[in-house]
Amino acid sequence: MVQCFLIHTVGPVNGLAPGESRVLYSQVFGPEQSALTPLDEIQLEPEQRRLLQKERVAVVARQVRSAVTLSREASGRVLVETVLGEELAAIQEADTGVQRLGRGEPWVGEKTVLWLAVQGLAFTLVTEPHENLLLAEGTLKNITRHCLEHLRMLGTGSDVLLKSDRVDVLLHRLMPHGLLLFANHRFTQSLEKDMTNYMAK
Repeated sequence: MVQCFLIHTVGPVNGLAPGESRVLYSQVFGPEQSALTPLDEIQLEPEQRRLLQKERVAVVARQVRSAVTLSREASGRVLVETVLGEELAAIQEADTGVQRLGRGEPWVGEKTVLWLAVQGLAFTLVTEPHENLLLAEGTLKNITRHCLEHLRMLGTGSDVLLKSDRVDVLLHRLMPHGLLLFANHRFTQSLEKDMTNYMAK
């Protein structure tokens, strides 16, 4: 089960302090569990719960940004800006990583975080620790590819916030209700065709 999916920045952003990350899109699946006790959760107002969820996602984004920065510094590779039409090359050159979130950081139980950073954007999945990492990684790459190819997220002036409804559809088709799907070749081809037709609208 996937706990949440997010798209966020991993490069400098005007108006943000160094080391901060701006969350451009997030989707939380399943029951919302935080480091608070169930009694504390019940006593929260809806607005407080929303802010708590927002802070959980922000914690993940900050940790992933730090990991991406360290990975890029360690590799010594120079980032080459990718233009529209070179999305597949961008994904192949992307930085990837996996890290563990301990108990209370910020959920009750441990979680596994998978991230894929393409230039200034990171696509991140937070899963249960027992999930199949190969399946999760394949799903994350597939979602990222669709986002970059169909939603043109690498283009100048690309506004992820205005494309959130299309990202919702992508997630619903590729990862319904936060479930990672084992898919055979025919099912994948059919899904790809459906997605291409939908995104062409």
